Amino acid sequence: MNQPLAYVHPGAKIARNVVIDPFTTIHNNVIIGEGTWIGSNVTIMEGARIGKNCNIFPGAVISAVPQDLKFGGEDSLAIIGDNTTIRECVTINRGTVASGQTKIGDNCLIMATAHIAHDCHIGDNVIIVNGVLLGGHVTVGNHAIIGGLSAVHQFISIGEHAMISGGSLLRKDVPPYSKAAKEPISYVGINSVGLRRRGFTTEKIREIQDIYRILYQKNYNTTQALAKIEAEMEATPERDEIIQFIKSSSRGIMKGYTGV
Repeated sequence: MNQPLAYVHPGAKIARNVVIDPFTTIHNNVIIGEGTWIGSNVTIMEGARIGKNCNIFPGAVISAVPQDLKFGGEDSLAIIGDNTTIRECVTINRGTVASGQTKIGDNCLIMATAHIAHDCHIGDNVIIVNGVLLGGHVTVGNHAIIGGLSAVHQFISIGEHAMISGGSLLRKDVPPYSKAAKEPISYVGINSVGLRRRGFTTEKIREIQDIYRILYQKNYNTTQALAKIEAEMEATPERDEIIQFIKSSSRGIMKGYTGV
């Protein structure tokens, strides 16, 4: 707060132990929590709400107005949770009237040059790798990983614990626990390594694999597969989450990989 080469608007609310490096600009109507470090040449604009113990690296622009021609100047927010790291030159736009906010959860890592557009909702413990582009209204579940240089179409949903291969183009939703790769984006298995690292048992991983075998490997259409899963698989939180994700998908889920 005593950095003479940074500009902090008098209306910003900054915790006492926040560190702000030179040449950073913080606008009005900004709140930054305790223990956060703001690197040099960062711009934090109106509507930013940044949690505790975050690290924001040089060149990032947080809470700029949406790149949406329908945006009418309405008040909205860009919310970043606790313990989240925003690397160099990341851009995060605030929300529009559609939801009022762009939101990033706790313990996330957003790597250099990624872009998160208006009204995106990112869960906790998410990793977004260098150069990823998220269109507006994208939803990303907890523990998901999006590989570098991937582009995600607006209104796409990515389920919890999903893993997206680098360089992917996502036009369809990616269900929870799955791995997505190839072009067009396709199911290539479940994220078993990630699930083991997060404490899923072997039995639980096999259960998730069995669900996706019915969905992607048994030559059923989606409606038939869901009916069979509901009829034959024991009701568990994971089963129900997968079913609900697919039923609520507005763009449809990715297809199985054909090898063609």
